[in-house]
Amino acid sequence: MKSAGLPPSAKPRLTTSAMIASIAAEGQRTKPAPFGHALVELARSREDVVGMTADLGKYTDLHIFARAFPDRYYQMGMAEQLLFGAASGLAAEGFMPFATTYAVFASRRAYDFIHQTIAEEDRNVKIACALPGLTSGYGPSHQAAEDLALFRAMPNMMVIDPCDAHEIEQIVPAIAAHRGPVYMRLLRGQVPLVLDEYNYRFELGKAALLRDGGDVLIISSGIMTMRALEAAQALSDDRVSAAVLHVPTIKPLDTEAIRREAGKPGRLVVVAENHTVIGGLGEAVAALLMRSGVHPTFRQIGLPDEFLAAGALPTLHDRYGISTVEVTRRIKEWLR
Repeated sequence: MKSAGLPPSAKPRLTTSAMIASIAAEGQRTKPAPFGHALVELARSREDVVGMTADLGKYTDLHIFARAFPDRYYQMGMAEQLLFGAASGLAAEGFMPFATTYAVFASRRAYDFIHQTIAEEDRNVKIACALPGLTSGYGPSHQAAEDLALFRAMPNMMVIDPCDAHEIEQIVPAIAAHRGPVYMRLLRGQVPLVLDEYNYRFELGKAALLRDGGDVLIISSGIMTMRALEAAQALSDDRVSAAVLHVPTIKPLDTEAIRREAGKPGRLVVVAENHTVIGGLGEAVAALLMRSGVHPTFRQIGLPDEFLAAGALPTLHDRYGISTVEVTRRIKEWLR
């Protein structure tokens, strides 16, 4: 729709949709609500599965589960501590709760409840949280830039950062088969499809080499694997050969795969993550390599150790260096 009073060359005003989880590029293949649909499929064969949320069913794709299984859906209101305490209680009675909220609310507001009632008791609760890292433009109140660091530090907690819709569909049954608490970053709405082009199969605790290359190894998780693959293609146009190792399970790490790939001589090693550079995948990989006596030239791409700005996601991803353009540019600089 044409804006009245604006010259033809003027940029259109940003809409709120540019500030939410709009991570798919224009024209990119997507799939709607993969988590919600996968949970419905799981619940058809497992009567112990229940869905729980704190007033965010629509915004975590759990509303799809609610329509299919209304008697197994629990809307706890704006009370995240209650959500996770009740999830622990249901797990103690033999149910398998999938509890959803925003990542900021689980990692900050309800951290102690998760720590004491779920992790310490080793309860079989699956925590799926939307708006991880910088996938919201609404500023620090909604940007969970440090969630992986917090949950990595929690004993008994498995931590997963999926890349796309294809992977999320596989993660849901995989974590259901795993006995114990899981924290999973959640991509919701129209989620990009990427990994199906690589014949990818998710395995708990396993990394996957999606492409090989002799100049640089990009170790990545979550949406940054999508960016890494795009950057690798762009780098190939400049005759730079880039490998991409996707690490969806942040805890426990696939130490064998990381040591093997990072130990190959002559390659720059870059860890790319949609998370603060403090305490996430980058520092986990760096510590592993130091302990293992593997010493490549090492660089990190991640969010800075600061409270992030509000704004449109494409602008913020450029500003903080996690867009494809910025990932490509920085790797080129490091290779000079």
